[in-house]
Amino acid sequence: MAGPASPKKFDRSLIEGPLAPAVWKLAWPTMLQNLVAGLQGVVDHALVGNMLGFAANAGIGVAWQIFLVVIVFMASLFTGQAVLVARFAGAGDHQKVNTVVYQAFITAVGMFLILAPIGYFATPFLLTLVNAAPEVRAQALPFLRINFVFSIGMLLFFMLSAALRAAGDARTPLRLGVTMTVLNLVFNLLLIPKFGTAGSAMGTAIASSLVSGYALWLLFNNKLVVHFTPETCTRPDWTVIRSLFKFGLPTGVQGIAMNVAGVMLLRFIGGLEHSAAAQAAYTIGYTELFSMITWTSVGLMGAAATIAGQNLGAGQPDRALHGVYAAAKIGLKVAAVVGAMFLIIPIPLLGIFGATEGTVADIGRQLLRYLALSGFFISAALTFTGGLQGTGDTKSPLFITLVSQVAIPIGLCTVLQSFRQLQPADIWLAILLGHFTRCALSFLRFRQAKWRQIKVDLEPAAAS
Repeated sequence: MAGPASPKKFDRSLIEGPLAPAVWKLAWPTMLQNLVAGLQGVVDHALVGNMLGFAANAGIGVAWQIFLVVIVFMASLFTGQAVLVARFAGAGDHQKVNTVVYQAFITAVGMFLILAPIGYFATPFLLTLVNAAPEVRAQALPFLRINFVFSIGMLLFFMLSAALRAAGDARTPLRLGVTMTVLNLVFNLLLIPKFGTAGSAMGTAIASSLVSGYALWLLFNNKLVVHFTPETCTRPDWTVIRSLFKFGLPTGVQGIAMNVAGVMLLRFIGGLEHSAAAQAAYTIGYTELFSMITWTSVGLMGAAATIAGQNLGAGQPDRALHGVYAAAKIGLKVAAVVGAMFLIIPIPLLGIFGATEGTVADIGRQLLRYLALSGFFISAALTFTGGLQGTGDTKSPLFITLVSQVAIPIGLCTVLQSFRQLQPADIWLAILLGHFTRCALSFLRFRQAKWRQIKVDLEPAAAS
């Protein structure tokens, strides 16, 4: 009988040779994967909007914003995983990489078993908290509950994708992500006409579970640069798990803060004169169309984190610095193209979701004008955030987020509301100012280069 396949080697071009091609090698598969995933969300909303109306679109947007608060916390250890994997991959240490990924896997499963039932029963309260309109609440309730109960497939997909990218393999997550998107689209076409917004959630759950199951099979059969072996498949190693949360928990709190701020913004939107129309415009403009910038920038953030982490692991901090700057330049170019589209063809873009007339269209056009400028700031901010997190500085982005994404936008809306009735433009301005502040603070913190001194390692596990 043939023995197990030999493990794949790490891609050394990330720490050797020309820098720009190395950055692009990591960036383009992740950018494309996130863009495809974002377009899949656009298609979902287009299907729901044209089949069920704008209230259903708003329901999905509100439910997704709430779901992200929980899913981001559960995914916080994936950032800790990426910090450790990138550093050990840069040093060429396969054993430590595999150990970290397996411990992240069993931790993710344990967290899901605890938080999924809590999310299911808390759904009605969470929808009340965001002041969702009755027609929006009716559409959001089944969508949110299904996502909570069957979130394990999405969690494992995010975990495995993060591990592979940090190890230098960005193409396998791309293939898995495109497959999941295609499956999701097929299932949604079949299920949305029959089950409404619940059908959209069902399609996501089925597609993510199938793809994650296949990815786990690849891991256990030694077909990826990261793999599980009898030596790594041990009991929970609390030393490793503590390291995961040491680096990952600040990012989890950061993500929760950002999404809580998003939920609070939804509450402000829910108090506007035309709340349902404004919620729909926000969902279409910010959640979906702006994702052409944010999902691309998130991909660049991951590329910047891997480049920075691996080169620090290889003892090359200057190369780490220049790699992050190279990623930021790519992001600004993408933001320029998408921002021009928002200014030149807003009606055709809104028309994809059936929002070409009335109050929804008016508010949507107004929002896109603000987002055309905001895209530059968030793109650069996310790239420098990736550089900080990839080097192990996960606390600075947390504090920057608390100031820029919570204190400034929520504070501004609260102050304005105390003097007069809020207008949609007030909320859009608050978003823009928050993104500008995050960009400025992230750049300044990264330029200080205090991340050069951060040490990353695992203590030996205690003997049993």
